[in-house]
Formats: sequence, structure tokens, C-alpha cells
Amino acid sequence: MAAQAGALRVGGDIRIPTPYDGSSKPFTIGLSPVAEAQWLDEDENLVHYLDQKLNLYKTLPDKVMVEDQDTRAAQVEVQALVEAHALKYFPQHYQRNDDVMQVGGYHQVRLDNPALSPIAIAALLVQEDLVLMRKFDNGWRLAAASLCFPSAWNLLEKFKKPLHEIHSPVPEFGEGTRNASLIERIFDNLNPAQSVLRWNWSLYGDQRLYHPSSDNQMKNRFSDSHDVTGRVIMRLERQTLRKLAKSGDILFTIRIYNDPLEALLRHADGAMLAGSIEQQIMAMNDDQIAYKGLSDERARLCVRLREIAQQAKQRLP
Repeated sequence: MAAQAGALRVGGDIRIPTPYDGSSKPFTIGLSPVAEAQWLDEDENLVHYLDQKLNLYKTLPDKVMVEDQDTRAAQVEVQALVEAHALKYFPQHYQRNDDVMQVGGYHQVRLDNPALSPIAIAALLVQEDLVLMRKFDNGWRLAAASLCFPSAWNLLEKFKKPLHEIHSPVPEFGEGTRNASLIERIFDNLNPAQSVLRWNWSLYGDQRLYHPSSDNQMKNRFSDSHDVTGRVIMRLERQTLRKLAKSGDILFTIRIYNDPLEALLRHADGAMLAGSIEQQIMAMNDDQIAYKGLSDERARLCVRLREIAQQAKQRLP
């Protein structure tokens, strides 16, 4: 299956550079419908992502897997959906033999593994993290998850909390805000027949997939010569919401892509993308910049983006 739109790719399939091009603004909800065939996105990095997950399951199990015990039926529903989707839309990566799934020609995942919850088993099949949300009297709460690749948040701190508390660190998304109310209504009204998609991006100082802390994520990443190759990473999150038909819970999926900032120099639309990223950064207020971890590097980052835009223009035929 052809690669989907999303990450900026060089030296391979070129993906539409959403949201670096400004089509999906930071700190907006920005949901759009997603076709069933594009619900999940697996690519040539599948085995690498699963290696990382298996290592985290072994070394930090209590930090990357959580569950309310009464969510098991919904988790089974999640596992069945993920298995069916993988086999149907990515047959080149998956082969099932009884209760074992061969993944990427390398990993064998036991689908009835008694040591793991169903959502944790499902997450070992795909590059996405999987988060189960359930409606309670105080709103939608995080009820179970396999979260190996967080972007500056801690799963244990968010477990069992309602959406408005989960989003409380995000400017203009905490309790009592318009965005918090909108998200609750979106969750309430989501149709099982139509999943939705949104994008988010940030800049980080390394390519680690497991990033539970925002501390110093961009600090001191620029030298006086602006040599930042490999040290400033554009981290893209592809997020989907899917209401489960049987349980009524919502499955939140998060797919991470990492691209070096310098990859813009090798992209056909690099000048436009660098300019767009600079404009989006300059449009953020101080609270948003602080949340993104860019307070110390904002000015030098924008200088470098202008340099990249100019260099990319000069490389055009």
C-alpha cells in the first residue's frame, strides 16, 4: 500500500508535509475525517518501532502500560480491530498463524499472551500508541493504554484523569476553556462509522521515541555556526479518534514521525516549509512557546529557518 500523507520524507516516498505547511495549525483541534484504509499508518520502520516497544515493555512496563480492569472487554474490541486492519491493509507486513501474528517478517506476537493486556498486545502489532478513553460522570477519562512514545507527557500522571485535566498544561485547553468544552462534545458525538484525524508537531533536540519529559528538549541545540544537523528534530504526531461500536469507548491512536530539520534542505518544497514553520513559531504567544519548549531558542531557530529557506531556494533548478 502506498505511503500515506503525513511525515516529511526524503530519499524515499515523499509524503505531503502536513502540518509543517501550515494546513494544520498548532494549538487548534483541527479534526478531519479519515478513511478506514488510512486509519493506521505502517511503513518500513515498523520493526524498529516494535523493537523499541518491546524494550520498554521489558524495562519500564509500569510506565508505558496501564489499565482499569473493567476495560478488558473494550480492549479485546481494540485488539480485534487492530488485527483485522493490519491484515487487510498491510498484508505485506502481517501473516497470522493460529494465535501468532508474524509482523514485519521478524517479530512473532502471541495474540493470546496472558502476561499482557489486550491493548498492550494490539500495540505490539503497529507503530501507533493506543489509548482507551471512557465516559464517566466527570467526563472522558484515560482508562487503559499502551503508550511507549509520549511527546512530553507522563502516562502515570494522566491515568484515570478526565480530558480537561489531561490537557491542563496546554495553553487554552484546560478546564473551563472553550477548547475543553469542544473536545468533550466531539468525543460525545463521535460516530463509530467515521474516525477522525488531527496533526500536531513540535521541535525536539534528539530522535528518541520515548520522550516523557519536556525538560531541555531544545535547549542549547544551536552552536554559533548554526550547525544543527541531526540535533534539531521535527517531531510529528498523527492522531486519530475512533469510537468503538460495542463498548462506546474511544480509541485514541498516536503515530510518531521524526525528521531532522536539515531534511528541509533536500525537499522540493523546503523553502516553503521552512518559511511556514517560522511563521507558525512567530505566531505563538509566550505561553505556547514555553509549552513547546522553545523559549530559549526561538530567535536562533527562526534565523536558522530563514537560512534554510534561502539555501533551499538556491538549490532549485
